[in-house]
Amino acid sequence: MPSMLQRLKEFGRSPQGRRATQQVRRAASDPRRREQATRLLGRFRGGGHR
Repeated sequence: MPSMLQRLKEFGRSPQGRRATQQVRRAASDPRRREQATRLLGRFRGGGHR
């Protein structure tokens, strides 16, 4: 049974993995999406206390 890392590598090389990578790169280049991701990560790290 392949390890999780090996399975991720195989997915990254597949056509589906390449499409997913392109989508993520496009979203990351959008300033509004980047801000949303930063806020979400801040909540997970404990920076979003109310």
